Amino acid sequence: MYPPIKPYESGFFQGADSEKHQLYYEVSGNKQGDPVVFLHGGPGGGTDPKDREFFNPAKYKIVLFDQRGAGKSIPSAELENNTTWDLVRDIEVLRQKLDVTKWHVFGGSWGSTLSLAYAQAHPDRVKSLVLRGIFTLRKSELRFFYQDGTSHLFPEQWEEYLAPIPEAERHDMMKAYHSRLNSSDTNISQAAAKAWAKWEMATSRLIVSADAVAQADKADFANAFARIENHYFVNEGFMRDGQLLEKQELDKIRHIPTIVVQGRYDVVCAATTAWALKRAWPEITLHIIPDAGHSSREPGIEKKLVEAADIMASKAL
Repeated sequence: MYPPIKPYESGFFQGADSEKHQLYYEVSGNKQGDPVVFLHGGPGGGTDPKDREFFNPAKYKIVLFDQRGAGKSIPSAELENNTTWDLVRDIEVLRQKLDVTKWHVFGGSWGSTLSLAYAQAHPDRVKSLVLRGIFTLRKSELRFFYQDGTSHLFPEQWEEYLAPIPEAERHDMMKAYHSRLNSSDTNISQAAAKAWAKWEMATSRLIVSADAVAQADKADFANAFARIENHYFVNEGFMRDGQLLEKQELDKIRHIPTIVVQGRYDVVCAATTAWALKRAWPEITLHIIPDAGHSSREPGIEKKLVEAADIMASKAL
């Protein structure tokens, strides 16, 4: 990772076609550098200052922003007018605001979903893609993590995730959580938000991180993270099942240089999805990290992502 840096520009911009959503953004690195936009995960996860450190600040103009309802964006945890395609339009608003013609796009987990959706909608605006922990929001992927899959590997954490939900409703955990996350009783909604967030924080690394799990206890983070994630997932990402992997969609971006970094033991976004992308789009470079889970903070993933960003900067695209 590159040394910590501070942004030289930050503020808020109005979401596309929305007076309600005000989105936080920041720019760091080289003012005349090659522009890159970082798309955070979740959805609802927000950005972190450490996200700037994937990029060489001498070469890149580094753009981070918090998606609708996430991080510093306001209103927090807002679900109205919050869909994949609203976010795609927001990226275009930000690109135009910063007077960028084309930029590199970098995203992991949900950020990989949004990166693919944005690139397929605006392939002429994307110089390259660096993606991590591929997630295409298919029903099979959601079922593996939220219903029947990861539960077999993390049974003790799964019991905690099950706890707020009556046994009669456990056949559809996303739906059961949806009603509780949107309850008018803040005690119910907050308990559900913390349990939902803790499940992901506890399973995101090869070795469970106490610091990551502690993040789930922060009420503001858990509320935005859980409500927005669940909102997107019960609505199937506001797209066709498997849309991002369809040939006619991939054909739009097949020419874009793309590097994918995937943890072998990622149980949040299992490697089968990265492999499905490679099968459908053989032109990509796929690196499977043998000793890593899901998080971008896994040492092997972190190192390979920095290398990938360096490669894209060196290509003079």
